[in-house]
Amino acid sequence: MKQLYFSMLFALIPLSIFAQNTITGTITDADSGAPLEQVSVYIPQLENGTVTDETGHFTLKNLPEGNYKLVISYIGFETYSATFEIASGTNNFDYQMVASAIEMDEVVLSTPFHKLQRENVMKVEQKSMEELKQQGGITLSEGITNIPGVSSVSTGVGIGKPVIRGLSFNRVLVYTQGVRLENQQYGGEHGLGINDAGISSVEVIKGPASLLYGSDALGGVLYLNPEKFETSGETSGDVNMRYFTNTLGYNANAGFKTSGEKLKFLVRGAYASNADYETGNGTSVTNSRFNEADLKTGLAYQASKFKTELRYNYNASELGIPEEIGVQNNDREPLEPYQELSTHIISSKNSFFFKKSSLDATFGYTINNRKEFEEHHHEEEEGEVHEEEEHEEEEGAALDMRLSTFNYNIQFNPHWGKMTTIFGIQGMHQKNENFGEEVLVPDAITNDFGVLATSHIHFDKSDLQLGLRYDIRSLNGEASGIEGDEEYIPALDKNFSSFNAAVGYRMDLTQNIMGRLNLATGFRAPNLSELSSNGLHSGANRVEIGNQDLDSEQNFQIDLAFEYANKHVEAYVNTFYNIVNDYIYLEPKGEFRDLDPVYDFQQQNAILYGGEFGFHLHPHPIDWLHLESSYDIVFGELDDNTNLPLIPANRWTNTFRVEWKKRNQDYKCYAFVTVQTNFDQNKVAEFETPTSRYNLFNIGVGGDMKIFNQKVGYSITGNNIFDKDYISHLSRLKADGISNIGRNISLNLSVPL
Repeated sequence: MKQLYFSMLFALIPLSIFAQNTITGTITDADSGAPLEQVSVYIPQLENGTVTDETGHFTLKNLPEGNYKLVISYIGFETYSATFEIASGTNNFDYQMVASAIEMDEVVLSTPFHKLQRENVMKVEQKSMEELKQQGGITLSEGITNIPGVSSVSTGVGIGKPVIRGLSFNRVLVYTQGVRLENQQYGGEHGLGINDAGISSVEVIKGPASLLYGSDALGGVLYLNPEKFETSGETSGDVNMRYFTNTLGYNANAGFKTSGEKLKFLVRGAYASNADYETGNGTSVTNSRFNEADLKTGLAYQASKFKTELRYNYNASELGIPEEIGVQNNDREPLEPYQELSTHIISSKNSFFFKKSSLDATFGYTINNRKEFEEHHHEEEEGEVHEEEEHEEEEGAALDMRLSTFNYNIQFNPHWGKMTTIFGIQGMHQKNENFGEEVLVPDAITNDFGVLATSHIHFDKSDLQLGLRYDIRSLNGEASGIEGDEEYIPALDKNFSSFNAAVGYRMDLTQNIMGRLNLATGFRAPNLSELSSNGLHSGANRVEIGNQDLDSEQNFQIDLAFEYANKHVEAYVNTFYNIVNDYIYLEPKGEFRDLDPVYDFQQQNAILYGGEFGFHLHPHPIDWLHLESSYDIVFGELDDNTNLPLIPANRWTNTFRVEWKKRNQDYKCYAFVTVQTNFDQNKVAEFETPTSRYNLFNIGVGGDMKIFNQKVGYSITGNNIFDKDYISHLSRLKADGISNIGRNISLNLSVPL
């Protein structure tokens, strides 16, 4: 497989040098006519951009001929986006920017048409990594919970998985470096597995995205955008440090990047370490400690009609699995049970640009090693305790799984007037292997293949997007154990297929009101765990039994959204209704294996419905004052009128924020107060318990300052400032009566070099 990957990669290396085309121009203030410095000039499809100099001048080089989206953005001004025809030679473009208090509009990268947020037919939530860090989250999985409609199933602080509108696990697909992340994500005690260092922004597609991504995107997509390469001719570096008072945790990363006219390079290393977290009542949650090391690097080459980008990410972590309140100390070495994880991600993105079309080819190869060390109970006499301890030290991993995944995504994009069309094929080859003394899921091979076509048609005041896709998935697993034993896993040979379609319409209803309507189907083939698992999941303290008779989940979702915006007020209403046929869920059998309850997988039709509602007020003339409010709600029910498990409680978040950003100045500052109300969750599954309402208060200040003529970014954030003792409904420690994290103050410094 490695040989195939590298053969395909080297086949894309260009064999000739193309003539250069350029865009040059000047960006000025429409009111004063003064030139604007540090304005971003960017062509999303080419991933080619620059910033203006002190005279407002810019130059973009190495451009192909054709029609491409040109985006001009700058803090305090309205973002400009329009199609620009690049002709042979030098092209001129001058623009006067209009002042605006509305937040800068960003280009959406998780959908294939590279539209601005307001132009996109599909509603996509986007947050920069800087915004999420300002909220004080210790990990990336905690940070994304600040996005409306997004929650996290957590096992302590170090382990968390995204929940989008009530759907999680294999129903939410995670993309990083432009390729899907596969790391045994079916397990509840299996975290996100990505460090936030080297990630520029996060995008969330809410609802079925199977048209774009295939199986496992039934509930949505979490799309992590890697940090951009430096602009041509520039070199930069930075050091970032964070400290968390609750876990005595620290998180440090340093990066360096440099770019020539065609060749670009970047590298970033990070390390994080946290002791056990304390709850609101001052109790340390034993074995919630974790450590993580991360390395990200990238190399890119860009010519006029070809660009290629090679990225590599290595992540290694040790994660304690908390089970009970025990020893109270500040040690950082995990106790048993704990996990050792290592993940290698290699991605290659390649694009060829022709006069009226383009071809994109992305390849990814991921190796995920997951080891779990469990407590061993021996019944030796007291005089043999020393021998027992030596025996435990020599014990290998109880679980030792290696998952290797090769995936590919090839898309052809012809340009036909106002219609943008994508024809594509996507696929995956995945191998799971066991090397430990226990086997939860068997050695198996998974193969995916999908073909898709989707188009975006632009009208004067509206946009239409539609598409169709067909997918095939095959799973072949080997038998494990001795036939007749209770832990025996039979051989597996299953095939699944599905047609999916999507249509969306965006329209400017008035000058200030925009509407979106999306209808989409999605599917998810049962994963290896649901079909074949047979063993104890120590993080969940239960035995899970697979079911080879499971069918694919198939859903149909309706999304209706309205947005209002003027210079001082923005408001939105996003609603959804999601019908999921053959929803797969775990149900207790009422049996026990070695004192652990036995659960098996069942299917039943389900519905989920709800939405997100909010507004943002920044009144004139005090544009530095911001009042933001959001409310997200979701309900989930099975056909038999029982409730779905792990449905987040309704949540209301209110933020009062002040910020000052000086144009052409080298500093900014902000302060905020947030009150988040999580309401009673009484609509629970039969084996869950209700969760009481609680309020969390967060505060923060930050900005830029100069120390010895060196610009330094800083922030101080206090989460759960009143040390509230509470339990989240999505906490996997809730069944043991273990509370979530108490007061935590995060201190952050960012020093550019």
